[in-house]
Amino acid sequence: MSTVVAQSLHVFGLRSHVSNNVFFFDEQIIIFPSGNHCVKYNVDQKWQKFIPGSDKSQGMLALAISPNRRYLAVSETVQDKPVITIYELSAIPCRKRKILNNFDFPVQKFICMAFSPDSKYLLTQTSPPESNLVYWLWEKQKVMAIVRIDTQNNAVFQVSFNPQDNTQICITGNGMFKLLRFAEGTLKQTNFQRGEPQNYLAHTWVSDDKIIAGTDTGRLFLFESGDQRWETSIVVKEPTSETKNLGVIQESESLIEFPAVTSPVPSYEQVMMTSSHSQLSLPQVFAIAAYSKGFACSAGPGRVLLFEKMEDKEFYRESREIRIPVDPQSNDPSQSDKQDVLCMCFSPSEETLIASTSKNQLYSITMSLTEISKGEPAHFEYLMYPLHSASITGLDTCIRKPLIATCSVDRSVRIWNYESNSLELFKEYQEEAYTISLHPSGHYIVVGFADKLRIMNLLIDDIRSFKEYSVRGCKECSFSNGGHLFAAVNGNVIHISTTSLENISNLKGHTGKIRSVAWNTDDSKLISCGTDGAVYEWSLSTGKRETECVLKSCSYNCVTISPDGKIIFAVGSDQTLKEIADSSVIREMSAFDVTYTAVVISHSGRMMFVGTSVGTIRAMKYPLPLQKEFNEYQAHAGPVTKMSLTFDDQFLLSVAEDGCLFTWKVFDKDGRGIKREREVGFAEEVLVTKTDMEEKAQVMLELKTRVEELKMENEYQLRLKDMNYSEKIKELTDKFLQEMESLKTKNQVLKTEKEKQDVLHRERMDDLLDKQSRELQDLECCNNQKLLLEYEKYQELQLKSQRMQEEYEKQLRDNDETKSQALEELTEFYEAKLQEKTTLLEEAQEDVRQQLREFEETKKQIEEDEDREIQDIKTKYEKKLRDEKESNLRLKGETGIMRKKFSSLQKEIEERTNDIELLKGEQVKLQGVIKSLEKDIMGLKREIQERDETIQDKEKRIYDLKKKNQELEKFKFVLDYKIKELKKQIEPRENEIKVMKEQIQEMEAELERFHKQNTQLELNITELWQKLRATDQEMRRERQKEWDLEALVKRFKTDLHNCAAYIQEPRQLKEKVRALFEKYVQRADMVEIAGLNSDLQQEYARQREHLERNLATLKKKVVKESELHRTDYVRIMQENVSLIKEINELRRELKFTRSQVYDLEAALKLTKKIRPEVSETVSSEDLPSVPPTMRLNVQEETGRIIEMQRLEIQRLRDQIQEQEQVPGFHPLAGMQLPSLSGEADLKAQTK
Repeated sequence: MSTVVAQSLHVFGLRSHVSNNVFFFDEQIIIFPSGNHCVKYNVDQKWQKFIPGSDKSQGMLALAISPNRRYLAVSETVQDKPVITIYELSAIPCRKRKILNNFDFPVQKFICMAFSPDSKYLLTQTSPPESNLVYWLWEKQKVMAIVRIDTQNNAVFQVSFNPQDNTQICITGNGMFKLLRFAEGTLKQTNFQRGEPQNYLAHTWVSDDKIIAGTDTGRLFLFESGDQRWETSIVVKEPTSETKNLGVIQESESLIEFPAVTSPVPSYEQVMMTSSHSQLSLPQVFAIAAYSKGFACSAGPGRVLLFEKMEDKEFYRESREIRIPVDPQSNDPSQSDKQDVLCMCFSPSEETLIASTSKNQLYSITMSLTEISKGEPAHFEYLMYPLHSASITGLDTCIRKPLIATCSVDRSVRIWNYESNSLELFKEYQEEAYTISLHPSGHYIVVGFADKLRIMNLLIDDIRSFKEYSVRGCKECSFSNGGHLFAAVNGNVIHISTTSLENISNLKGHTGKIRSVAWNTDDSKLISCGTDGAVYEWSLSTGKRETECVLKSCSYNCVTISPDGKIIFAVGSDQTLKEIADSSVIREMSAFDVTYTAVVISHSGRMMFVGTSVGTIRAMKYPLPLQKEFNEYQAHAGPVTKMSLTFDDQFLLSVAEDGCLFTWKVFDKDGRGIKREREVGFAEEVLVTKTDMEEKAQVMLELKTRVEELKMENEYQLRLKDMNYSEKIKELTDKFLQEMESLKTKNQVLKTEKEKQDVLHRERMDDLLDKQSRELQDLECCNNQKLLLEYEKYQELQLKSQRMQEEYEKQLRDNDETKSQALEELTEFYEAKLQEKTTLLEEAQEDVRQQLREFEETKKQIEEDEDREIQDIKTKYEKKLRDEKESNLRLKGETGIMRKKFSSLQKEIEERTNDIELLKGEQVKLQGVIKSLEKDIMGLKREIQERDETIQDKEKRIYDLKKKNQELEKFKFVLDYKIKELKKQIEPRENEIKVMKEQIQEMEAELERFHKQNTQLELNITELWQKLRATDQEMRRERQKEWDLEALVKRFKTDLHNCAAYIQEPRQLKEKVRALFEKYVQRADMVEIAGLNSDLQQEYARQREHLERNLATLKKKVVKESELHRTDYVRIMQENVSLIKEINELRRELKFTRSQVYDLEAALKLTKKIRPEVSETVSSEDLPSVPPTMRLNVQEETGRIIEMQRLEIQRLRDQIQEQEQVPGFHPLAGMQLPSLSGEADLKAQTK
């Protein structure tokens, strides 16, 4: 074995055409087939563990997991023979438990399988033309029953067990739906098919006797005990803006040819081929999965429907729709959801649904999300990342980043990260991609498409082309190790170009298509190989061939060169690995009946890896061994197309025609080829275009402004809410204060009642204590008398006991005497019997002696007879001995002949002994293996016991959980009802929201009006400012006038003072005054003053008349209101007087009833009566004769009446006070209501 080891780390890919290709191991781990492995993938932690396929396997056909999740059954084809391998999943790592490969019946392949509910039995279905259904007891590799399902070569798509019954089986296929039961070693059909035969593609059990089956025409059937109970057709919805119409599947499917080995016969492709063109437009039900509420089924391309069970009926209705989302990275996004769902599976908790599609994709959805989205269909999400759906044709890695670049026939280019095991970039194109090369920096790729060769930038979120070459159908390209050059193959010509897009040279010389190119370490040479059997070494400095090796009988697939550049390694169709140096093959290593398709050597030159046409990878050390020394690993389910090693020799990458990408951890056990330490870590920089940065900056600014607007809106709404809540809080505080006051009053009332009850209770306690003391005295007297009587009885009984004792002593003496007499009689009787038995014993002994004598005589006779017989036999055997001696002489002659034969046979024996020794060595090894297996068996038995115990515990726990589940279902029913109620409540809330939105719109309109008003007000302010300036100017003018007038007044005063000097001379004074009048008074002023005085008098008179009229009307109103209030007040006073009279009468009745109760109590002698004097108003003769049973609770009744009257009077008083507070209302003087505060007032009123 080789010391070079490869360990599988991660796989990017899925084989969707394996039957039952995805299922849950537990809540976080799923199992699916990829390459030639089954992968255990943890959805949360993102790790993978591998279950490798069988050696020399040609591909998996079907999977099945046991209901207890302990076993996995894998159907494979190994060297054209069917094999079923059963793995134990609970073991770490998973190991093979049983292999079923010896069959007593004809079989080509097993296309579907199923485990029984208890995991002890396995059901397998073979492919046509045999179509046998086999019922296995797989632990013992025993066939329990076998039956041929179909004789017309119709395809069988699915087999299954009843989830509660090991003996009931369901089979569906083209034109068949059969229920079988296992009984008495045979499988017998229990149902009869009625109606038209359908092409049933899938089915599932929804209960113990009910099965849902789907057809290729989009119809669903419910069968109960084999009889059809319900049928529905899946409706193809019209296309909308979000959901596209279900078109013809062949339009969306790319022209991909999957390898024939990887897909079982009936699963998908046969259905698509046999379906007519008219049926292709109908949704085909390829998968059905049941869960607690109902079931999920595929309904055509990219569509899954959820059906739930109706509450009142046993039927199902469509509840939700789930779609595969449109992929924005696809060249035609409308076609990305046109892929059929082939398999579905629910998690154990039914929280997650996983689906696999015909394009090798895995999708998942959380079931809680489907309940949230109402009306619109929910959408799946990728479980991991988008995977290749066809053969991968190109592979490359770089130095500065942990990236892998792949391209595929599915027209996509993908960039993977082998450190984080994730997909970095992905893009689909219109043309198929044949080859890809990744620049050592990890920033650029060269991709060869069917129409052109493109150089592309790897941006942060996109793959963008920046240069195209008109090289059609480039099947091979490669960047140099330094990254400054790249080689591109066009048919039989190699174009060498620089990264500055300048063509250096064209290398011509191959006569056939070039299949592979490789650069040496210093990029000075290029090695190429092709289908013409030529391997050329080119010098880039001259552009000519340096060495060549041509072998026309071999078509080369791949070539590589050693790190020192001296040896070329090439693999091809002649099933050998060639070492070429100096234009000649120096060594050939056989591939042992397989064809090598790819070869790669480590940068240390110590490890070599080759890929084969059967999908395996071989690891070997270099220099190459002479014998068959390599490690072979199961990897892919198709021929390996490309292989590559990372720059640090830690990881091996491989791709194949099955569309899977494997990453391997490689190392050398001898320590050679130790990984090179990285001087610099992986680069983290990425390429971003300037326009993208500007767009993102613009988007960020827009988002920031939007965030600020939203903040303002939220703050405004919060203020509104705060105002609303503050008002509500005020209302609530007022309510609570009122309630607190009412409760305080109630508390006071209750306290008073409690005090009254305490007084009554104390009085009752005193009465009870008195009664108890009396009863105690009476009991003591009675008990003393009883004790005296009992003492007298005791003395009498004591005398009786003495007499009885004397009598019993006499009886005992008599009994003793009778007993002694009976004993003597019994001893005599038994002694006589004993003598009889001794005589009988002596007689028996004599009989025994006689029998011994007879035995000895018979013994002697028998011995004599035996001696005679021995003599007779002796004579017979002596005769036979003579005959044997004669025959012995004859045989001696024959032995001489036989010795010659013996000598010839001895040689053969020696050869056989050598074989035996070899077999013994193998036996010793096998015995060691058997011992180890026995130890394993013992350990497994212990594990089985422990598991049985744990199973019992878990069954108990399951029972408890079922109970809890029932309770939770009840709780769920209640919650559903509450949800319905809440939904009903949501509608008015939504109406309120609409109203509020309308209010907001109105408020926005008001805001606009306010803005307009503000602008108008600003205009008004400017006008007012102008007016203010004008008024200032007028004010200045007025002040000037005022100053002028003051000067005039001063002059007038001086002139008047001068006139006063002529006070004694009238004539001069008159002249002076006239001169003053003429000087200071003008005629116009006089006219104006007179006019002003008349206007003022008229206005004053008019306002005075108006005010007098108003005063007169107000006086009339006051008089009317006072009259109205006076009449109301008189009416209320009259009512009060009548009520006072009624109260006085009730008080009289109360006094009368009290006296009557007092008389009745005296009559019954309950209390000593001291009769008061009868008042003059009520005589004893006038009292009505009331029987004693008229009123038993008179006091309580009168108390209630008085309390009611008191409340009524208080209410009237409050009403009067309110009316007194009314202006213009004057109560009558001298009227005052009597107080009802207590008992003293009652007595005073009655007096």
